[in-house]
Amino acid sequence: MTAAIRLLLLFAAVALTSGCTSLATGRLADNLSRAMLDQDDPETVRAGTPAYLLLIDSLIGESPDDGRLLRAGARLYGAYATALVTDPERGRRLTGHSLKLARRALCIDLPDLCRQLDAPFDRFQPLLEQVSSGTLPSLYGMAVSWAGWIQVRSDDWNALAQLPRVEAMLQRVVDLEPDYDRGRAQLYLGVLRTQLPPALGGKPELGRHHFELAIRYSGGRDLMAKVEYARRYARLVFDRTLHDRLLNEVLAASPEEPGLTLSNVLAREQARRLLDEEYF
Repeated sequence: MTAAIRLLLLFAAVALTSGCTSLATGRLADNLSRAMLDQDDPETVRAGTPAYLLLIDSLIGESPDDGRLLRAGARLYGAYATALVTDPERGRRLTGHSLKLARRALCIDLPDLCRQLDAPFDRFQPLLEQVSSGTLPSLYGMAVSWAGWIQVRSDDWNALAQLPRVEAMLQRVVDLEPDYDRGRAQLYLGVLRTQLPPALGGKPELGRHHFELAIRYSGGRDLMAKVEYARRYARLVFDRTLHDRLLNEVLAASPEEPGLTLSNVLAREQARRLLDEEYF
Protein backbone atom coordinates (compact mmCIF):
# COMPACT_ATOMS: atom_id res chain seq x y z
CA MET A 1 0.00 0.00 0.00
CA THR A 2 1.50 3.35 -1.03
CA ALA A 3 1.82 6.28 1.33
CA ALA A 4 -0.77 8.21 -0.70
CA ILE A 5 -3.37 5.48 -0.31
CA ARG A 6 -2.64 5.09 3.42
CA LEU A 7 -3.10 8.83 3.91
CA LEU A 8 -6.36 8.91 1.98
CA LEU A 9 -7.71 5.92 3.91
CA LEU A 10 -6.76 7.65 7.14
CA PHE A 11 -8.80 10.69 6.10
CA ALA A 12 -11.67 8.38 5.29
CA ALA A 13 -11.46 6.71 8.68
CA VAL A 14 -11.56 10.09 10.42
CA ALA A 15 -14.61 11.08 8.37
CA LEU A 16 -16.40 7.81 9.08
CA THR A 17 -15.97 8.19 12.84
CA SER A 18 -16.79 11.88 13.07
CA GLY A 19 -20.57 11.68 13.46
CA CYS A 20 -22.95 11.52 10.51
CA THR A 21 -21.40 8.89 8.25
CA SER A 22 -23.37 9.66 5.09
CA LEU A 23 -22.80 13.41 5.37
CA ALA A 24 -19.09 12.98 6.10
CA THR A 25 -18.41 10.55 3.29
CA GLY A 26 -20.45 12.60 0.86
CA ARG A 27 -18.46 15.69 1.78
CA LEU A 28 -15.22 13.76 1.40
CA ALA A 29 -16.24 12.54 -2.06
CA ASP A 30 -17.11 16.09 -3.11
CA ASN A 31 -13.78 17.34 -1.78
CA LEU A 32 -11.89 14.69 -3.71
CA SER A 33 -13.68 15.71 -6.91
CA ARG A 34 -12.86 19.36 -6.29
CA ALA A 35 -9.22 18.57 -5.57
CA MET A 36 -8.96 16.82 -8.91
CA LEU A 37 -10.85 19.42 -10.93
CA ASP A 38 -8.97 22.36 -9.37
CA GLN A 39 -5.50 20.91 -10.02
CA ASP A 40 -3.43 22.73 -12.65
CA ASP A 41 -0.96 19.91 -13.29
CA PRO A 42 -2.50 17.05 -15.33
CA GLU A 43 0.43 14.75 -14.52
CA THR A 44 -0.23 15.08 -10.79
CA VAL A 45 -3.86 14.16 -11.39
CA ARG A 46 -2.87 11.30 -13.67
CA ALA A 47 -0.56 9.88 -11.00
CA GLY A 48 -2.78 10.52 -7.99
CA THR A 49 -6.27 9.73 -9.24
CA PRO A 50 -6.00 5.91 -8.92
CA ALA A 51 -5.69 6.35 -5.15
CA TYR A 52 -8.80 8.52 -5.16
CA LEU A 53 -10.66 5.88 -7.14
CA LEU A 54 -9.73 3.15 -4.67
CA LEU A 55 -10.89 5.36 -1.84
CA ILE A 56 -14.20 6.15 -3.50
CA ASP A 57 -14.77 2.44 -4.13
CA SER A 58 -14.10 1.67 -0.47
CA LEU A 59 -16.58 4.33 0.64
CA ILE A 60 -19.20 3.01 -1.77
CA GLY A 61 -18.62 -0.46 -0.38
CA GLU A 62 -19.55 0.86 3.06
CA SER A 63 -22.59 2.79 1.77
CA PRO A 64 -23.69 1.05 -1.45
CA ASP A 65 -27.00 2.93 -1.68
CA ASP A 66 -25.60 6.42 -1.20
CA GLY A 67 -26.50 8.21 -4.44
CA ARG A 68 -24.15 11.09 -3.74
CA LEU A 69 -21.19 8.72 -3.42
CA LEU A 70 -22.21 6.76 -6.50
CA ARG A 71 -22.44 9.94 -8.58
CA ALA A 72 -19.06 11.16 -7.31
CA GLY A 73 -17.47 7.82 -8.15
CA ALA A 74 -19.02 7.79 -11.61
CA ARG A 75 -17.79 11.30 -12.27
CA LEU A 76 -14.22 10.60 -11.12
CA TYR A 77 -13.91 7.35 -13.06
CA GLY A 78 -15.38 8.91 -16.20
CA ALA A 79 -13.28 12.07 -16.10
CA TYR A 80 -10.08 10.14 -15.48
CA ALA A 81 -10.77 7.61 -18.22
CA THR A 82 -11.77 10.07 -20.95
CA ALA A 83 -9.31 12.89 -20.20
CA LEU A 84 -6.17 11.23 -18.85
CA VAL A 85 -6.05 7.56 -19.87
CA THR A 86 -4.54 6.76 -23.25
CA ASP A 87 -4.69 2.95 -23.24
CA PRO A 88 -7.92 1.97 -25.08
CA GLU A 89 -8.57 -1.22 -23.15
CA ARG A 90 -8.06 0.49 -19.82
CA GLY A 91 -10.34 3.30 -20.94
CA ARG A 92 -13.07 0.79 -21.73
CA ARG A 93 -12.76 -0.83 -18.31
CA LEU A 94 -12.82 2.46 -16.42
CA THR A 95 -15.74 3.94 -18.35
CA GLY A 96 -17.58 0.67 -17.82
CA HIS A 97 -17.17 1.10 -14.07
CA SER A 98 -18.23 4.74 -14.31
CA LEU A 99 -21.38 3.74 -16.16
CA LYS A 100 -22.17 1.01 -13.63
CA LEU A 101 -21.96 3.48 -10.73
CA ALA A 102 -24.01 6.10 -12.57
CA ARG A 103 -26.70 3.55 -13.37
CA ARG A 104 -26.92 2.49 -9.73
CA ALA A 105 -27.43 6.13 -8.72
CA LEU A 106 -30.10 6.54 -11.41
CA CYS A 107 -31.92 3.43 -10.21
CA ILE A 108 -32.13 4.90 -6.70
CA ASP A 109 -33.60 8.24 -7.78
CA LEU A 110 -35.48 7.27 -10.96
CA PRO A 111 -36.34 3.56 -10.75
CA ASP A 112 -38.97 3.62 -13.52
CA LEU A 113 -36.56 5.22 -15.99
CA CYS A 114 -33.81 2.88 -14.86
CA ARG A 115 -35.91 -0.16 -15.74
CA GLN A 116 -36.48 1.18 -19.26
CA LEU A 117 -32.92 2.21 -20.13
CA ASP A 118 -32.56 -0.72 -22.50
CA ALA A 119 -36.19 -0.79 -23.66
CA PRO A 120 -37.33 0.41 -27.10
CA PHE A 121 -36.88 4.18 -27.45
CA ASP A 122 -40.63 4.87 -27.56
CA ARG A 123 -40.94 3.42 -24.05
CA PHE A 124 -37.79 5.10 -22.76
CA GLN A 125 -38.35 8.68 -23.95
CA PRO A 126 -41.77 9.37 -22.34
CA LEU A 127 -40.32 8.62 -18.91
CA LEU A 128 -37.90 11.51 -19.32
CA GLU A 129 -40.86 13.88 -19.19
CA GLN A 130 -41.48 12.73 -15.60
CA VAL A 131 -38.00 13.76 -14.47
CA SER A 132 -38.03 16.80 -12.17
CA SER A 133 -35.30 19.21 -11.15
CA GLY A 134 -34.75 17.32 -7.89
CA THR A 135 -33.44 14.26 -9.70
CA LEU A 136 -31.35 16.04 -12.33
CA PRO A 137 -28.00 15.12 -10.72
CA SER A 138 -28.61 11.43 -11.29
CA LEU A 139 -30.03 11.93 -14.79
CA TYR A 140 -27.13 14.16 -15.80
CA GLY A 141 -24.57 11.87 -14.19
CA MET A 142 -25.94 8.92 -16.13
CA ALA A 143 -25.90 10.86 -19.41
CA VAL A 144 -22.30 12.01 -18.95
CA SER A 145 -21.03 8.57 -17.93
CA TRP A 146 -22.88 6.98 -20.83
CA ALA A 147 -21.39 9.52 -23.26
CA GLY A 148 -17.90 8.70 -21.97
CA TRP A 149 -18.60 4.98 -22.28
CA ILE A 150 -19.63 5.49 -25.92
CA GLN A 151 -16.68 7.79 -26.62
CA VAL A 152 -14.09 5.09 -25.95
CA ARG A 153 -16.09 2.63 -28.06
CA SER A 154 -16.48 4.88 -31.09
CA ASP A 155 -15.62 1.99 -33.42
CA ASP A 156 -18.55 -0.07 -32.10
CA TRP A 157 -21.82 0.57 -33.97
CA ASN A 158 -23.82 -1.03 -31.14
CA ALA A 159 -22.38 1.56 -28.76
CA LEU A 160 -22.97 4.45 -31.17
CA ALA A 161 -26.59 3.37 -31.54
CA GLN A 162 -27.13 4.37 -27.91
CA LEU A 163 -26.29 8.04 -28.51
CA PRO A 164 -29.93 9.12 -29.08
CA ARG A 165 -30.73 8.11 -25.49
CA VAL A 166 -27.85 10.18 -24.16
CA GLU A 167 -28.96 13.11 -26.30
CA ALA A 168 -32.55 12.81 -25.05
CA MET A 169 -31.39 12.74 -21.42
CA LEU A 170 -29.23 15.82 -21.87
CA GLN A 171 -32.06 17.61 -23.66
CA ARG A 172 -34.30 16.97 -20.65
CA VAL A 173 -31.61 18.43 -18.39
CA VAL A 174 -31.40 21.69 -20.34
CA ASP A 175 -35.18 21.85 -20.74
CA LEU A 176 -35.43 21.97 -16.95
CA GLU A 177 -32.27 23.99 -16.23
CA PRO A 178 -30.62 25.55 -19.30
CA ASP A 179 -27.51 26.57 -17.34
CA TYR A 180 -27.04 23.22 -15.60
CA ASP A 181 -23.45 22.51 -14.49
CA ARG A 182 -22.39 25.99 -15.65
CA GLY A 183 -23.38 25.14 -19.20
CA ARG A 184 -21.65 21.78 -19.46
CA ALA A 185 -24.90 20.04 -20.42
CA GLN A 186 -25.12 22.49 -23.34
CA LEU A 187 -21.53 21.67 -24.27
CA TYR A 188 -22.27 17.94 -24.45
CA LEU A 189 -25.29 18.64 -26.67
CA GLY A 190 -23.17 20.85 -28.90
CA VAL A 191 -20.71 18.00 -29.43
CA LEU A 192 -23.49 15.48 -30.11
CA ARG A 193 -25.24 17.76 -32.59
CA THR A 194 -22.19 18.56 -34.72
CA GLN A 195 -21.38 14.99 -35.68
CA LEU A 196 -22.57 15.28 -39.30
CA PRO A 197 -22.20 18.02 -41.95
CA PRO A 198 -25.38 19.54 -43.43
CA ALA A 199 -24.96 17.52 -46.65
CA LEU A 200 -25.44 14.32 -44.64
CA GLY A 201 -28.42 15.55 -42.67
CA GLY A 202 -26.57 17.16 -39.80
CA LYS A 203 -27.72 20.34 -38.07
CA PRO A 204 -24.50 22.12 -37.13
CA GLU A 205 -26.26 25.43 -36.48
CA LEU A 206 -28.15 23.79 -33.63
CA GLY A 207 -24.81 22.62 -32.28
CA ARG A 208 -23.44 26.13 -32.62
CA HIS A 209 -26.31 27.42 -30.50
CA HIS A 210 -25.45 24.96 -27.74
CA PHE A 211 -21.77 25.90 -27.80
CA GLU A 212 -22.60 29.59 -27.51
CA LEU A 213 -24.90 28.88 -24.57
CA ALA A 214 -22.18 26.80 -22.90
CA ILE A 215 -19.77 29.74 -23.19
CA ARG A 216 -22.39 32.20 -21.92
CA TYR A 217 -23.45 30.12 -18.92
CA SER A 218 -19.84 29.64 -17.82
CA GLY A 219 -19.15 33.35 -18.17
CA GLY A 220 -16.57 32.45 -20.80
CA ARG A 221 -14.52 30.57 -18.21
CA ASP A 222 -15.08 27.05 -19.55
CA LEU A 223 -12.26 27.04 -22.09
CA MET A 224 -13.11 23.53 -23.26
CA ALA A 225 -16.39 24.91 -24.63
CA LYS A 226 -14.40 27.14 -26.98
CA VAL A 227 -12.06 24.33 -28.00
CA GLU A 228 -14.96 22.01 -28.84
CA TYR A 229 -16.77 24.85 -30.62
CA ALA A 230 -13.70 25.28 -32.84
CA ARG A 231 -13.07 21.57 -33.32
CA ARG A 232 -16.66 20.40 -33.85
CA TYR A 233 -18.39 23.35 -35.50
CA ALA A 234 -15.82 25.70 -37.06
CA ARG A 235 -13.97 22.84 -38.74
CA LEU A 236 -17.21 21.20 -39.85
CA VAL A 237 -18.32 24.33 -41.72
CA PHE A 238 -14.77 25.38 -42.70
CA ASP A 239 -14.86 28.68 -40.82
CA ARG A 240 -11.18 29.34 -40.20
CA THR A 241 -11.72 32.84 -38.83
CA LEU A 242 -14.00 31.56 -36.07
CA HIS A 243 -11.75 28.55 -35.47
CA ASP A 244 -8.59 30.60 -34.94
CA ARG A 245 -10.33 33.30 -32.91
CA LEU A 246 -11.77 30.79 -30.44
CA LEU A 247 -8.49 28.92 -30.00
CA ASN A 248 -6.44 32.09 -29.57
CA GLU A 249 -8.91 33.26 -26.94
CA VAL A 250 -8.29 30.01 -25.08
CA LEU A 251 -4.53 30.50 -25.19
CA ALA A 252 -4.84 34.09 -23.98
CA ALA A 253 -7.06 33.17 -21.01
CA SER A 254 -5.96 32.15 -17.53
CA PRO A 255 -6.84 28.51 -16.87
CA GLU A 256 -7.50 29.02 -13.17
CA GLU A 257 -11.20 28.71 -12.34
CA PRO A 258 -12.82 26.78 -9.46
CA GLY A 259 -14.12 23.47 -10.76
CA LEU A 260 -12.65 24.02 -14.23
CA THR A 261 -8.90 24.46 -13.77
CA LEU A 262 -7.86 20.96 -14.86
CA SER A 263 -10.24 21.04 -17.82
CA ASN A 264 -8.96 24.49 -18.80
CA VAL A 265 -5.31 23.38 -18.69
CA LEU A 266 -6.16 20.46 -20.95
CA ALA A 267 -8.15 22.80 -23.20
CA ARG A 268 -5.12 25.05 -23.65
CA GLU A 269 -2.98 22.05 -24.61
CA GLN A 270 -5.55 20.98 -27.18
CA ALA A 271 -5.92 24.51 -28.54
CA ARG A 272 -2.19 24.66 -29.29
CA ARG A 273 -2.31 21.34 -31.12
CA LEU A 274 -5.36 22.34 -33.16
CA LEU A 275 -3.75 25.61 -34.23
CA ASP A 276 -0.58 23.78 -35.24
CA GLU A 277 -2.49 21.39 -37.49
CA GLU A 278 -2.85 22.22 -41.17
CA TYR A 279 -6.58 21.64 -41.40
CA PHE A 280 -7.78 24.49 -43.63
